[in-house]
Amino acid sequence: MLCEKCNKNPATVHITKIVNNNKTELHLCEDCAEEREDLNWFSPFSVNDLLTSFLDPISPTRSSANIPVLKCDKCGMDYQKFKKIGRFGCQNCYKVFKDEIYPIIKRVQGGATRHTGKRPHAENARMRTNKEIEELKRQLESAIKVEAFEEAARLRDRIRELESKQGQEG
Repeated sequence: MLCEKCNKNPATVHITKIVNNNKTELHLCEDCAEEREDLNWFSPFSVNDLLTSFLDPISPTRSSANIPVLKCDKCGMDYQKFKKIGRFGCQNCYKVFKDEIYPIIKRVQGGATRHTGKRPHAENARMRTNKEIEELKRQLESAIKVEAFEEAARLRDRIRELESKQGQEG
C-alpha cells in the first residue's frame, strides 16, 4: 500500500481516528507522517529497538568499570555497538558474544538455542513416511534372518504400499 499523501513511498504509518462514531483511516509513509502537525507525538517504532531491548538485562557484570569490554578480535565489534545497531559485524561475533546472546535466544525461542527451521506440513509427512519405510526395511531383514516369512511378506507389502503412495504424491 502506498502513502495516501505522496503516492510514492510505502505506507508504514496507519492511523485510525474515531470521532463521534465516525471512523477514518489514514495510511502514510514516515516522512509524510512526520510533516503532519496533528501527529507531533509521532515517534517511528523501531523493530531494532524492540529486539535490542531484550539485550538490556543480560550480562550486568560485564558493564562493571573494572572488567574490560568484550570485543570481537576479527571485526572489532563490541557488545554495546551490537546492542545499538542490532546485528553482528562478522561470523566470529557469534562465538565471541555467545555467553551474552544464548540466554536471550533461549528466552525468546522458548528454551531452544539451536535453529531447526520449519518445513511445510507435506514435507514433514514425507519425512515420517521415509522413516517408517526405513524401519520396516530393518524389520524385514530381521524377519528374513529368522525365517519368519509370513511376517516378512506382510512387511514387504506394507513397504510397497507406502512407496506407492509416495510415488503418487510426489
